[in-house]
Amino acid sequence: MTLDKNTINYKFSVFMLFFLFLLVGCGDNSAQKSTSSPQVQAVTGNEAQTPSAPELKVLRVPSPANEPTSPSSLIVGEELGFFKKNGIKLDFVGVIPSPQYVAALVSDRIDVSPGAHINRTIAGISAGAKILAVVGNTETTKRIPHMIGVVPKNSPIKGPKDLVGKKIGIPTIGGCNEYTPYAWLAKAGIEDPKSKIEVLVLPEKNLEQVLRQGEIDLAMLHKTPEEIVRKGEFEIVFSDYDIWGTDGGATPPYFRIDFIKQHPDTVRSFVTAVAETLNWSNANPYEARAITAKRTNTDISFINERYYTPNGIIRPETASVWIELLTAFEEIKPGVTLDQIFTNEFNPFYKTSS
Repeated sequence: MTLDKNTINYKFSVFMLFFLFLLVGCGDNSAQKSTSSPQVQAVTGNEAQTPSAPELKVLRVPSPANEPTSPSSLIVGEELGFFKKNGIKLDFVGVIPSPQYVAALVSDRIDVSPGAHINRTIAGISAGAKILAVVGNTETTKRIPHMIGVVPKNSPIKGPKDLVGKKIGIPTIGGCNEYTPYAWLAKAGIEDPKSKIEVLVLPEKNLEQVLRQGEIDLAMLHKTPEEIVRKGEFEIVFSDYDIWGTDGGATPPYFRIDFIKQHPDTVRSFVTAVAETLNWSNANPYEARAITAKRTNTDISFINERYYTPNGIIRPETASVWIELLTAFEEIKPGVTLDQIFTNEFNPFYKTSS
């Protein structure tokens, strides 16, 4: 059959219209799908397995002293990542003198007190402060005592009785530096030792110079015997080790009791971080000094080595010697008990070793 030209053109036009209809229909369908159902990209490998970083618990703490005499476990632990690893971020709120730590904690200026001598903790608790020590810090050894009594080489002071009537220089009233010489005299049988010596309060960095000038007869220093011997101009008359052995130099951090009850997991994390820091510092004493010196812009020679309680576990003896001493000097009320002073409950090392 022969088709004329008009018939061919008509059929071709119908075919093209049908073809265009199909194209437009497919195009509209594709556009609708891309609008109503966006394409979802599959997450594979590490992207699917990595959780978001947990939020760190912020704890307000005093800044270290401008010229610290010993390593700061808070600075060392922060620099080495022990606190971050345990979910803690430290917020250093400024320098607070150690005699004011209890008041700063009770008034909610800080969340935790760094290591300060346990006699202040005991005195604060006896006065009504609702605080509790939770982890160890420094301890005394024969080589590294907490405190030493130092005199010039030509000094006539050789024993406790020679100190009667003399002037001693100490950094602060009411601390270990005041009560350690009292205890030394008392151990020798000298009654009412407070009335037997004159106490002058001076910055610790100035004590050696004042001693050198003869304005005091003995200086109480947070230094090691090795350093004093190396300098060659002073002699060590006694240390806290001579009085209490290894029990006299504890400086445990503490929290408010209400904070402990409200945030037990945070306390546990803090204790773990501190304990890990202390163990590292015992193994790396020079590095602990160097880290503190760098962060505080202090000459490392002024920062002395310290010995820390292994695993941060608080020993009962380190509290009982000071309860007994402060009770004897009527600085605290009779009847203060160990469980009022400290707990090892939040220390994972204590639980695994007990």
